[in-house]
Amino acid sequence: MKYWLFALIASAFFLKAAAQKTVRPFITGYGDVFEVSAAKEVVSKKSKYKILIDIVSPGANAKEISEHFENIARIANLHVAAGVKPENLSVMAVVHGAAVSFILNNETYKQKFGVDNPNQPLFTALKAAGIPLYVCGQTLFKRKVDPSTLAPEFEIVQSAVTTITTYAPQGYTVLKY
Repeated sequence: MKYWLFALIASAFFLKAAAQKTVRPFITGYGDVFEVSAAKEVVSKKSKYKILIDIVSPGANAKEISEHFENIARIANLHVAAGVKPENLSVMAVVHGAAVSFILNNETYKQKFGVDNPNQPLFTALKAAGIPLYVCGQTLFKRKVDPSTLAPEFEIVQSAVTTITTYAPQGYTVLKY
């Protein structure tokens, strides 16, 4: 009888947890976040948030959207879900190192990995939301990547290092993936 009662209570808990609603309040097609009604609010809804996402790691599977790129949408959605107005949120990303292979245009990606670039629609959504996407020019030369083979949403910067050191003193929080 004790075990039956425990199983019933545990089932109710897991059903409630599984029923937690996900939302995408800003980047509507990507970056699921969970509504957390019991959370202690620490986000200032009136503050301006500046976030620079440094992506150096490729995705785990070339046939799936890279979790590192989806984190760009998730970070934006987390802030908006917490009450930050999109106009008070400045998010940008810079890609370098091994992650560059995941930002190729569809044709080049398909030649390299045998599938359409699953990240391409995400890049389009991020750009449409006003999130700048940069790629390190030094990485392109070092890895012999032709700039014409990149997804069109990316702009080439001198380097990831100079981009980070330019924006960090301006108050951008740097998150590395």
